[in-house]
Amino acid sequence: MTTLLLALALAVAQQPSDTGEAERLRAQIEERFSQHVQEQLNLTPDQATKLRASQERFGSQRRALMRQQMERRRALNDQMQPGVAANADSVRKLMDANQAARAQMLKIEQDEDREMAAYLTPVQRARYQQMREQFMRRVAEMRAQRRGEGRMGPGGPGIRQPGGGRMAPGGRPQRRPRGRGI
Repeated sequence: MTTLLLALALAVAQQPSDTGEAERLRAQIEERFSQHVQEQLNLTPDQATKLRASQERFGSQRRALMRQQMERRRALNDQMQPGVAANADSVRKLMDANQAARAQMLKIEQDEDREMAAYLTPVQRARYQQMREQFMRRVAEMRAQRRGEGRMGPGGPGIRQPGGGRMAPGGRPQRRPRGRGI
């Protein structure tokens, strides 16, 4: 089950240009994950219905915020290119927005947990959070592997730059390809 979820998640991550297909795959992932959660937590039909409603509501908020964060990270990376003077005002605004987004993400998680407390037991809530965390960690690992991070190629994995890029052999900055989904 988990392997299928991860494969679907990677397919979504690699479909940034086809939003209809990505949305369909995302819905499949969420449905499979919901089924898995229902089985693992022994949810009643009422609990499962309420959890799915919470997942949809808070998931859409989380995805919107994550898209905004990704755009800000790209803009910040563009500002922080080696050898190019960054616009301090733009960098400050991007950093402030990133900090505000982290606080907003925490609030979403707190609101979601508070809502789930009304229909899940504390043990079910804790187990659900563990399952979601583990799933998201695995998806992130697989995305990193697909991007080549952590993979040893010719000359080693490269040296991380402060702006998120890598140094190519000989000390030249490597440019990351743009347009790949997360």
